[in-house]
Amino acid sequence: MLKIFRQILRTGVVTEELPLVDESKVTLTGARLNEEVMKRFANSLTIRFVDAGSCNACELELNAVNNPIYDAERFGIHFTASPRFADMLLVTGPVSRNMEVALKRTYDAIPHPKLVVAMGVCGFNGGVFGESYASLGSVGNVIPVNAYIHGCPPSPADILNGILRVIGRK
Repeated sequence: MLKIFRQILRTGVVTEELPLVDESKVTLTGARLNEEVMKRFANSLTIRFVDAGSCNACELELNAVNNPIYDAERFGIHFTASPRFADMLLVTGPVSRNMEVALKRTYDAIPHPKLVVAMGVCGFNGGVFGESYASLGSVGNVIPVNAYIHGCPPSPADILNGILRVIGRK
């Protein structure tokens, strides 16, 4: 145990600081996002996330939204495993034929008003996967989509900005 503790002390802090450009962008977007969430969703926006068949690049960026640097929870954004408690459905990737039924069931389980956001180029038009024997392409081909967050993959700041655009419309 002491050996591990000494190693930790020798190594020190190895995390990187968020670049100042991103920090100001996230802070400004976050302040507006927090204001909209407080006004429209009674202090908490709950999101159900579904990977419909992506390459996982968008998932990595979505995980970064929850890390200590970006910390989406400080803006009132929470993720849930149950669609019945969700205010928004966030979908990544082209919809594979194996995920079509599961995505429709998740969409049906979300209470009204339903907010659906497709994230990434694959969610928008199928990306490099397109439409094929295994892929239905865009999320919009399967369920109605309110907004798209473009990018391959979109940065965490872009994800927060996209969520702000969607809830600002409702």
